[in-house]
Amino acid sequence: MIPARFEPILFGLILSGMMTNVVTFISTFLVGGLVPGFVAIWLSAWVASWTVAFPLVLVLAPLTRRIVKKLVRKP
Repeated sequence: MIPARFEPILFGLILSGMMTNVVTFISTFLVGGLVPGFVAIWLSAWVASWTVAFPLVLVLAPLTRRIVKKLVRKP
């Protein structure tokens, strides 16, 4: 098991991985269709986007939490 202090990093890793997986699949399909080599093209796009998305999630998550706290009325 991973220590609890790594929870935010693991959350960002998994979330960014799943989201970029779906988004790059859809984008790759819409641009090229199911062409020969589709999986290799999609995986290449996915890895490239994940390397950008993961650090961005880690940087932007705290900012997003602060914005949401200001927008939500407390009971």
